[in-house]
Amino acid sequence: MRLSFGQELRQVQKQVLSPRMIQSMEILQLPIMALQDRIEQALEENPTLELAEQDPDLPDEPVELENPDAPTVEERELVVDESKDNEDDFERLLNLGEDWTDQFDERPRTSSNRLEQAGERQHDLMANMTERPKSLQDHLHEQLADCELSPELARMADRIIYNLSPDGRLRMRLEDLLDVGADESQLVLAEKALLLVQGLEPRGVATRDLRECLLMQLTPDMEYYDELRTLISDHLEDIEHNRLPIISKKTGYSIDTILEVLEHLRRMNPKPGSEFQDTHVPTVTPDVYLEPSEEGGYLVRLEDGRTPSLRISAYYRKRLSTGQASESEKEFIKRKVNSAQWLIDSIQQRRNTLQRVSQAIVDHQIEFLEKGTESIEPLKMQQIADKVGVHVTTVSRAVDDKWIQTPRGIFPLKRFFVGGTVSAGGEEVAWDAVRLKLQEIIDNEDKQNPCSDDELVKRLAQHGLKVARRTVTKYRKAMDIPSSRQRKDWKLITDSGSAEHNGNGA
Repeated sequence: MRLSFGQELRQVQKQVLSPRMIQSMEILQLPIMALQDRIEQALEENPTLELAEQDPDLPDEPVELENPDAPTVEERELVVDESKDNEDDFERLLNLGEDWTDQFDERPRTSSNRLEQAGERQHDLMANMTERPKSLQDHLHEQLADCELSPELARMADRIIYNLSPDGRLRMRLEDLLDVGADESQLVLAEKALLLVQGLEPRGVATRDLRECLLMQLTPDMEYYDELRTLISDHLEDIEHNRLPIISKKTGYSIDTILEVLEHLRRMNPKPGSEFQDTHVPTVTPDVYLEPSEEGGYLVRLEDGRTPSLRISAYYRKRLSTGQASESEKEFIKRKVNSAQWLIDSIQQRRNTLQRVSQAIVDHQIEFLEKGTESIEPLKMQQIADKVGVHVTTVSRAVDDKWIQTPRGIFPLKRFFVGGTVSAGGEEVAWDAVRLKLQEIIDNEDKQNPCSDDELVKRLAQHGLKVARRTVTKYRKAMDIPSSRQRKDWKLITDSGSAEHNGNGA
């Protein structure tokens, strides 16, 4: 390997993003609530940026003396005359900042109104915070507090409780909860603590698998207690695959009896800790709204009420124009003014891009908005990019995490981009329409003899939809639709008197 020093001329083409372009892309990608936070952060960090609203506590321009030949501040004494409005004296106070530049800090102060508004926002935020719900661990510890336990047993029970999964299961071995070098007595203590926790409410907590969870919920006074114990202990897999004739053959129970037992089994809770899980659904704030157009169709309107208008501070513009600032102060102000202007331009560019992209999406999916999901059309981001005249990555950022309020509800903008297939007539059909037709076929099938995936492919082809079998299987699983064997309704079969005929053939 040879090392040498020298000069080399090379021509390379690179695409370098400027800081301003990077900021524009970041602002475009922000949803409305995140954009508000970004603006508030900029207002705190950049003194040259302010809201474009008149603040009554901060006059835009210093008040000038009407008579320039009048005595200066040093020559006049401030006299408060209760019989007059003292207009001249208050005017002199307003001009102290100009007359005594060496004695006064001329940086703008936050007004009392703005401080009060900030305090009110903070108070509302604290008042509207949701109370933390009681956790499964809290519930179990409350019950343990009523038990008289040795310190060692209490510590081991705490360790088990804190290692429970959100659904209430203990998904690790007891040996993994012990300290390194623990002896046999520690394992015995852990088993005792586990039985203690399993005896707490809700029933089935701290169990290691589904079978143990369901068995822990059985009580001798339950109806079908023996049958439930038999099915849970030996036939969970057969139940999962709806192999009721096999269960009947092995247990001697009739199909009707098994169906009755399964009704009781469905009332049990396979996830005892689920009731303590936080089910809070975050609030969605739409960025885009639709309004009916007089010419037909819909017009896009952006949510502007939550986005404050910004401007460059007149105070700092005056500092630069009058030459009052020092060189270092000028450099600082120019840098902050440029940053503020970039932010203002980026927000405006976000508005324009989001408006155009959203309108193009709405114009393409007008059938979906008027008729429903079955009329949604295939749409790719590249189609919208070509129509609007931007890069496809710009469309991706514009619709990312954005929501639109439509007459049919609130949807993410990404919802309108769907793939599709070609029908027998050569028309493009969205996958959403295929899934709806698949659901319709399954809903109307013969529950005594459900359609297999191959049969579903044939049924879809009869409706002009060419779909591969693996695609049908993928969509069926994504829609949480069981297999044909699991969809078979044995109650209908027994009611029709055909249980004997199907008993050995299933």
